[in-house]
Amino acid sequence: MHLTPELLVMIVIGLLALVLAKAFEYRLNAIARQVATVSRIEAKLDLLLAQAGLSYDPYKDTPAAVVDAVKRGQKIEAIKRYREVNPVSLKEAKEYVEGVQRRAGVI
Repeated sequence: MHLTPELLVMIVIGLLALVLAKAFEYRLNAIARQVATVSRIEAKLDLLLAQAGLSYDPYKDTPAAVVDAVKRGQKIEAIKRYREVNPVSLKEAKEYVEGVQRRAGVI
């Protein structure tokens, strides 16, 4: 059997696609394992908080307009709203809003 250049290219592309699919599958499985680990940790933390009679509110003492903007994913709007209520610099407001986002798990 004679391999034509076209056939050789198709074989290489097929092998490359197979390797990429396996790499993608491996990465997806790794991400799924990480999500499962984080979920177990969150469940344990929730149980510990409940046993201690504590609650966790990532938005505690945060102005309602800021909370609303953060929940909608509008970071710039949240910074503006925070600065309307608090006389702080843009940098301080940004750091505050990013802290709220981290505590709330919003990126």
